[in-house]
This record gives sequence, structure tokens and C-alpha cells, in this order.
Amino acid sequence: MTEGSAAEAWNRIWSTSEGRDAWRSAEPEIVDLARSRYRDRAARRALDLGCGIGRHALALARIGYEVHATDLAAAGLAQLRRAAEREKLSIAVREAACTDLPFDDAAFDLVVAFNVVHHGHKADVAASFAEIRRILRIGGVVHATLLSKRSAATMTGIEVSPDTYIWEHGEGDHRHPHCFCDRPELEAMLAGCDWLFIEERQVADLPEYYHWHFAAERRR
Repeated sequence: MTEGSAAEAWNRIWSTSEGRDAWRSAEPEIVDLARSRYRDRAARRALDLGCGIGRHALALARIGYEVHATDLAAAGLAQLRRAAEREKLSIAVREAACTDLPFDDAAFDLVVAFNVVHHGHKADVAASFAEIRRILRIGGVVHATLLSKRSAATMTGIEVSPDTYIWEHGEGDHRHPHCFCDRPELEAMLAGCDWLFIEERQVADLPEYYHWHFAAERRR
């Protein structure tokens, strides 16, 4: 079986109205944390990493952030550009990989990475978090999700590298690598950060999956 790319899979999803429907609304806890950081910590510059069609980028711009958004799926970026234009919101949108971000060190107060960093092998996940740490200012926050090894989905896929699986008969975005991590691995990748919260949650419509949901503040 040949590994597909996440960008190819999500381009297909973003190209249909039905595919976009489940991804139009921002996660309330991401909006709440972003709003509180904007109000209480004078956070002003944010990145929506792996932005898809831009639900979080749009929400951050409405709060007042200077927003940048990246993804490798061109169809999603096109949708975001159109939505930002309709709302007259200024969002800097560009195609870029999580593992090689086109930003200066310490460029952002907030990085949102929802349902994106686990799309790859373990080395890709580690490289993505290294980039996130690099572009965060001291006191900046990453608010993200990552697949947990507790997921039963690891038992039904084909392991293509350590803790990384694809599904031969999968649909949607399942035919490319997905990496699963435990908490010690996550803590190692976010060395130099303090947890604001970290929780392991079962995915409501995919009970065979568990996600880590977390926010961490860069201290050094």
C-alpha cells in the first residue's frame, strides 16, 4: 500500500461543501483561551497552524489578533481567503509545512494547532513541535491536540514506522500516516514549556480514538 499525503486527503475534503460542513465552527475552548490571553496578557500575534478552511484563524481575527495561517492543502487556504475577504478580515495566508515554518524565532504570542500535528511520522511530529517552540515568544502559548496511544485505532491500522499507522480500507484522511504519542513523549517534545492544562479525551464520533488536548506556555 502506498502512503498518501495529508494534503491530498484534505484537499478532497475541502473541495466539497459536505466535507467542509464539520469544520466551520471554531472550538469554544480555543476561542475562550485566545480571548483571555488577548485581554489579560496583551497577546496580539497568532498563528493558526494547519488551518484547514480557517475556522480558528477567522475567530482569532475577530478577537483582534494579527493572524497568520498556514496549511499544505490549497483548497482549504482558498476557502479561508474567500471567507476573510467576505468579512473584511486581514489574515496572512500561506502554504507551508508544520515541520518548516516561514517565520522568525519568537514571532508569535499564540499558536493553535488543532487536529494537525499527528499527520505524519514520529520524526515529523517532533520537528513540528520544535518549530512551534521556536516561533513562540517567551510567555507565548501553544493550544493543540495530538493522537493518544490509548486509541484502539492503533490495533486496526498497519504500522508503517514506530507508533505510526495507516488504514488500508480507510476513508477520508485515514490513508496517510497518523502518529500516536503518550504523555512522556509529549512532555519531552514540549520541554521548556509549562502546562496550562492537558487532558486525554475520547473523540465523540470516533470512539476508537483518543486525543490529547492541551495548552502549554513557553518559559524558556
